[in-house]
Amino acid sequence: MPPRSHSQGEFDLKAAIAFAAAERAESCRVKQRLGPAQFRPLAEFVRASLQALRAGRRIYLFGNGGSAADAQHIAAELLGRFRRHRAALPVLALTTNTSVLTAVSNDYGFAEVFARQVEGLVRAGDLVVGITTSGRSLNVLRGLRYARKAGAVTVALCGAYTRQLRSVTDILIAVPARDTQRIQEAHSLLGHIYCDLVERHLFGRPRR
Repeated sequence: MPPRSHSQGEFDLKAAIAFAAAERAESCRVKQRLGPAQFRPLAEFVRASLQALRAGRRIYLFGNGGSAADAQHIAAELLGRFRRHRAALPVLALTTNTSVLTAVSNDYGFAEVFARQVEGLVRAGDLVVGITTSGRSLNVLRGLRYARKAGAVTVALCGAYTRQLRSVTDILIAVPARDTQRIQEAHSLLGHIYCDLVERHLFGRPRR
């Protein structure tokens, strides 16, 4: 038998449609609030990435949960391709090796899961991106701190709370929202703009 619903009423199709429309509207409102306060550091992020890549350096990204997915998404677009066929770029998400993630978490604690990888991989001139919707993720903060010690340029994508990130980042892109899903939706948009600009400036405009 199928599991019994916790609700006694029938599914309200009209209410679900209205809910979806309200969610869409709220998502659009958050994106409409993006402006120079976000686009200027985004442009600085692109410029720093171009400088690193042209110098033969690498870009590393990390985050937790949905932010881990965002890190992997950006890495996939740049290592693979975004809008045109071109040479691969040395971009890596530090969220994909389950043996490393579980070994470091088991041996050193989850707070060290990115810092340990940064210590082993990152060199001066690389660019390191931490993504955290809360702005408080300890493992992201520690990863960025280690990246700074290594001489990397550090970037953070976050929400409205920025206090703890300011001391560990060179470039801070803060979405003016506190709702995790709204922040993640804006991060996805900013990530696509970032990938497009990097690809255009390295390889030219895509052919239509």
